[in-house]
Amino acid sequence: MRAGKSHIAALPPRDSPAHLPAHLPRAPPLYSPLFAAPSLARVSISMTFTIQRDVSLKPFNTFGIAVRARCFARIEAIEDLRALRERPEWSEGPRLILGGGSNLLFTQDFDGLVAHVALTGREDLGDEGDHHLVAAAAGENWDAFVRHALREGWPGLENLALIPGSVGAAPVQNIGAYGVELVERFAWLEAFDLESGGVTHMSADECGFGYRDSVFKRELRGRVVITRVVFRLPKRWEPRVTYGDVRAVLQERGIDRPTALEVADVVTAIRRAKLPDPAVVGNAGSFFKNPIVTLGVFDAIRASEPSAVGYRQADGRVKLAAAWLIDRCGWRGRSLSGSSGRVAVHDRQALVLVNRGGATGAEVLALASAIQESVAERFGVALELEPVVV
Repeated sequence: MRAGKSHIAALPPRDSPAHLPAHLPRAPPLYSPLFAAPSLARVSISMTFTIQRDVSLKPFNTFGIAVRARCFARIEAIEDLRALRERPEWSEGPRLILGGGSNLLFTQDFDGLVAHVALTGREDLGDEGDHHLVAAAAGENWDAFVRHALREGWPGLENLALIPGSVGAAPVQNIGAYGVELVERFAWLEAFDLESGGVTHMSADECGFGYRDSVFKRELRGRVVITRVVFRLPKRWEPRVTYGDVRAVLQERGIDRPTALEVADVVTAIRRAKLPDPAVVGNAGSFFKNPIVTLGVFDAIRASEPSAVGYRQADGRVKLAAAWLIDRCGWRGRSLSGSSGRVAVHDRQALVLVNRGGATGAEVLALASAIQESVAERFGVALELEPVVV
């Protein structure tokens, strides 16, 4: 991906997807990279469904990029999605299903229809053996839902506290932090089929979860909208505090046997200390994935850089710390030489690119490209972007 160029990933052919649920009908190509969507359960029909024209998308992306949408619809009920499919704007051009906008980079105005899903709802589904089932509509704020679960006495999501975005975007990205990934707490989800107007239920296997990955970023991108997610939380809970930062803060606070709420508080404190608040400084959180390399590649890096940070994986490979790679290349706190300076690498976390004010998506991509080239030249490692680029 070169600096200054917009990027819209090509969709797979209709007859090519693998690992699809047999009960999901084929759907036509559709540009829809972010899946934060409404709940299918117990939501009323919106009485105010309208399509607006020439709407600013700056409030709908945490990077704060000032672009506009030709058409914009706010989805407040499942029937709004069905109604939207009947409108002429639906077939007139590209369309984008938009959630919290926390994993998204706009590089240009969107000459099509943006459907912003804004449904909420939570539900206690009771016990299932040694676990408790809790459901949330995809439009729910993720951190608010985590805190709700903890207040209700349902631990298991505390390590994922303060991750920005919505519940519906969490499975798309298979979010993870401090030793826990969403897939470990996932039961199933419900999704709306944009072709038939029906509903499909998907298990973890059908979601094809990987490291910051799922079928919703590949085979099912643009074909379904996640509407509701059900979590399976352990009743026999043990804290997971293996990460050094978490252990250190717990020790500072004199906590030997933390509760789930205390773990969430520690994780929140660490994230706030390291990461900028998007409400204050525009950003999309981690801009690069942590690359996974062979043990041989890691050993070669360690031979010249003994302080290299890596985590052994179950398959024998090593997950490198992208922040360490970027930091070693001298990027932390810097912007591109000769640029406007409106985009920079955060001075406390090298994984985060920030909009200092008035930045364009092209400027963000230019800085990202320069970082990728620098890391590749020094370490022979390719960094992959985490946000979706539109």
